[in-house]
Amino acid sequence: MNHVFIIAEAGVNHNGDPILARKLIDAAVEAGADAIKFQTFKAENLVRVNTQKAEYQKNTTDPKESQLDMLRRLQLSFGDFENLKLYCDEKGIQFLSSPFDIESANFLHDLGIKIYKIPSGEITNVPLLRFIGSFHEKVILSTGMSTLGEIEYALEIITGAGTKRNNIALLHCNTEYPTPYADVNLQAMSTIRQAFQLETGYSDHTDGLEVPIAAVALDAGIIEKHFTLSRQMVGPDHKASLEPSEFKNMVDSIRNIELALGSNIKAPSHSEIKNQVVVRKSIVAKRMIASGEVFTEENIATKRPADGLSPIFWDQIIGKKARRLIEPDEKIQWQDIE
Repeated sequence: MNHVFIIAEAGVNHNGDPILARKLIDAAVEAGADAIKFQTFKAENLVRVNTQKAEYQKNTTDPKESQLDMLRRLQLSFGDFENLKLYCDEKGIQFLSSPFDIESANFLHDLGIKIYKIPSGEITNVPLLRFIGSFHEKVILSTGMSTLGEIEYALEIITGAGTKRNNIALLHCNTEYPTPYADVNLQAMSTIRQAFQLETGYSDHTDGLEVPIAAVALDAGIIEKHFTLSRQMVGPDHKASLEPSEFKNMVDSIRNIELALGSNIKAPSHSEIKNQVVVRKSIVAKRMIASGEVFTEENIATKRPADGLSPIFWDQIIGKKARRLIEPDEKIQWQDIE
């Protein structure tokens, strides 16, 4: 039975506060996530001076603030991440972080990270892809805003640097916060799986929790979802995140879907076999049937329980004769038939 790998995307919802980051770890553990993911970057390595914010960032933070200033305010130090990694180890949850520049990727490598989550915005960043590919570790690549051709080229770069192709998983994603339901295009996840024959999953930015659950029903092996301690907090990603109780509901629902998916074998389940006798029927006498009388649709019927001859043999009984007198409502057995 497959276990969906659920990533609690803390991102920068710690607002640059390592104490808040620890509280997010606690909340992710309580919610049942397999991993918590942050974002590791040096603001100066990520954006140019006076770079404008995305529209959703302007709507959720000071619109007069540059993207560089916002990221400076939100970034954690490498030392902070070392402590957070240790805290995750103590709490029994996997620590992940998306590197946005080579210096940050190198730091994570030195930290001993075994899974590298590459965000959608870096799918065309050849030097970063090549650097991460040289680690020969597991890679999870988000594909928001990309075409199949761009995904294929990113795979060529990563594998060309040494990472085995089957060590790469692809996440369908829409890079809008929050994502309108009409733009999710969830069936594209299946297209990605068919095109590249790799493990696939879904990174969600919708308001609710329905789409990640639906993605699991469509065979997503990885689910990533933003979460926050409160959507009322100021910051670029809080509004498109789930709060802890909602995230736990999503995790619980996904675990239920995992169980419900089962296998591709159609057969009676263990729990329902006991009900076969109660809800199925047997062939019974509709009225008194004399010995030697021919069975017809006028003198036999089907009724519960299924402790006699199954109606599946109806056509084989019609036209045969009774060996004995059969009382009304009495079940008919093979030994009653000539």
